[in-house]
Amino acid sequence: MGCLLVIVALLVPRVLMVFIWLLTNWFGRAFTTVIWPLLGFIFMPYTTLAYMAAMLNNKSLSGWWLALFIAAVAVDVLHWGAGSKAAGKR
Repeated sequence: MGCLLVIVALLVPRVLMVFIWLLTNWFGRAFTTVIWPLLGFIFMPYTTLAYMAAMLNNKSLSGWWLALFIAAVAVDVLHWGAGSKAAGKR
């Protein structure tokens, strides 16, 4: 059951990003190049979604949007840290 929870947590933001890319033009409005959303999809999906939300709603990272962005960075970093810690236990 624990593995299923990890798989869902890793896939949900990426699936959401695919639907956003297919159904809206939000990536084009939030990012000037294709490389940042692509790298965000691979390495830091929560951060990418938080940045996109901040740019679409506030046009800058300030106030509560900055707090959301920092929390998303923390979640992404914790995912990477938990994965490397689990790999070291084998």
